[in-house]
Amino acid sequence: MSDTMTREQRHYCMSRIRGKDTRPEMVVRRWLHSEGFRYSLHSRRLPGCPDIVLRRYHTVIFINGCFWHGHPGCDKFRMPRSNVEFWQEKIRRNKERDAQEVAALEALGWNVIVVWECELSRWARDLTLRNLVDAVRRNIEPESIHPIPLSVRKLSLKE
Repeated sequence: MSDTMTREQRHYCMSRIRGKDTRPEMVVRRWLHSEGFRYSLHSRRLPGCPDIVLRRYHTVIFINGCFWHGHPGCDKFRMPRSNVEFWQEKIRRNKERDAQEVAALEALGWNVIVVWECELSRWARDLTLRNLVDAVRRNIEPESIHPIPLSVRKLSLKE
């Protein structure tokens, strides 16, 4: 299926996608604040400019969009059908950069938590945010704070 927008229209739409203060980021920030956490935002002093920095807990949080960061197995990540080579390379570079940034932060002794956009969907949001708060308070290094494994989440969406 070809794009329904002209090249200029598509460029305009894509240029409006924000890198900061996104809806998922605001959801996490509001929840953390309501739980009594105080944080700084987008610290340029740290590798990767993390979305949220909790200095007291020596923890940083990245809120990743499933499409832009190539979330494997997620319904929100679908490779576009047009300009495929460009998008494959773009997503590959994003994932590579993400891995380098996480490694650099961990080498500096930071705990790194990644929250995916799909983990903040209405049906998973509260559990995800509670797990996030627990992870920060216990100062653990979770592989993920997925409330429910991806395979189970896909089944529950169909019901």
